[in-house]
Amino acid sequence: MPIDPTIPRPAPPRLPAVSRACLNLISAPLTSHTTRRLRRLGNGVGAQETIYQSLVTTLARPSFGRAAGLEPHLPYRTFCDRLPARHYEDFSPYIEQMKQGQADVLCPGRCEYFAVSSGTTAGPSKWLPVNRAMLAHFREAGLDTLFYYALRAGKNSIFHGRHLFLGGSSALVALPEIQPPIYYGDLSGITAQHMPDWVARWLYEPGLAIAQLSDWPAKLAAIAQRTWRADLTMVAGIPSWLLVLAATMRAHAEAASGQRPSTLQALWPNLECLVHGGVPVAPFADELRAAYGASIQLHEVYPASEAFIAIQDAEPEAGLRLLVDRGIFFEFLPSADYDPKNPAAAAGRAVPLEGVQINVDYVLLLTTPAGLVRYIIGDLVRFISVSPPRLVYVGRTKLQLSAFGEHVIEKELTDALTAVCRQHEVLLTNFHVAPLFPDPAAQRPLGCHEWWIELRHPITASHAEQFAADLDRALAARNDDYAAKRAGQGLTLPLVRLVTAGGFEQWQRRSGKWGGQNKTPRCRSDRQIADQLKLCPLLD
Repeated sequence: MPIDPTIPRPAPPRLPAVSRACLNLISAPLTSHTTRRLRRLGNGVGAQETIYQSLVTTLARPSFGRAAGLEPHLPYRTFCDRLPARHYEDFSPYIEQMKQGQADVLCPGRCEYFAVSSGTTAGPSKWLPVNRAMLAHFREAGLDTLFYYALRAGKNSIFHGRHLFLGGSSALVALPEIQPPIYYGDLSGITAQHMPDWVARWLYEPGLAIAQLSDWPAKLAAIAQRTWRADLTMVAGIPSWLLVLAATMRAHAEAASGQRPSTLQALWPNLECLVHGGVPVAPFADELRAAYGASIQLHEVYPASEAFIAIQDAEPEAGLRLLVDRGIFFEFLPSADYDPKNPAAAAGRAVPLEGVQINVDYVLLLTTPAGLVRYIIGDLVRFISVSPPRLVYVGRTKLQLSAFGEHVIEKELTDALTAVCRQHEVLLTNFHVAPLFPDPAAQRPLGCHEWWIELRHPITASHAEQFAADLDRALAARNDDYAAKRAGQGLTLPLVRLVTAGGFEQWQRRSGKWGGQNKTPRCRSDRQIADQLKLCPLLD
């Protein structure tokens, strides 16, 4: 009889001593191996050269590679000359062939899985090929996440309890009339089906049955019922959803026991690590520590459905370490040279890892074992160091704010708002920024930025004017173009719209973006999202 996930079984209690001993036998040598591996990698250039040569040899065999001029031992500069940088839409016809079961299209053989991702750009879904080599890549990167944390912590205690992954539905669907079957779904579902046996047996929560739920409130309730007495050492998810989980767990524990835990470490005494990714954590860091426990360690990862890119291996200000030896070849195109309407024009200016410089914003290009060659993932990154290679995510190429030539990126908006929230001693729930264009009929001769902000502890509408002035100064301090536009009267003071509690949730539900891995786009140079947010109630 199949498991009913709405009546979940409780998670196993604390691992018995014999199981912890087995995990130590597995994890301790792997952690030591990770230490030696990172030392050998150094600046990562040698590993990237090896991966490049392997990929051009492997991908030269399928039809796409043959037509594009890939061949073994192809010099890198020739590779750049022959193959332009490409968006997802350029690969879409080949992906459609692969979805029909055709073999040797982008990658050798037949692709059995597709990760369906819509990202944060509010565009159509992407179907990203996940072949066996990519399954190995994601499996190895997932383990790297744990071992990098163990190295930072100086101990392996994270392996002594269970790990809760707060993701989208892990249910996979078979494409109709394709035999042998080809499956599609969220990447978390694909990887959950292929995790190492010891991880599935001793670590993984909330169990495969609950992980398959797509109804977000029902999933949270099932997780709470299953895990509130479990022994968790790690929880992973997007920061905003980690806060929702914390509220759900504390309410469930209070209803079940009559006592509301002050933090989740009071509920799970051995909880030590929050793995987070997807959005910058800074606006949520203080509240996460307040909800989960003051001693909780935040551990950042940089995953995407196309590939796992980087993992924190040091203190947060050091950035994230690029995964140079996990099968992905990285290139970096200076954002100043990038034209999204003609990506091929400047593709020759992209550089491999050995050519990057610190404090330069780059458009990230990937070449993967699944056959995405010089793929424009749509992210902007900035290197903090080159030996070892550590970077930070600074935004999306499509989600910059430059309707008036101000060239503001997501990181600058997030950092400015975080600073102002701390200045005003308020906590942030969600936000979005859009241009408000000149409209003489509305007595608005100049444009400005319109901020839609939902705060955990709302301020009054009259207070919003001071909040806007402080945002203006904070953003001008971080972006010279914005400062110049403001000084030259090209922009007026930003307008702050204070959304009432739950307003962004209403928008997400209307948009089908509620729960799981869904993220709110932080900015756009149009009003696609801002005009939808007009339906949200505002503070008086």
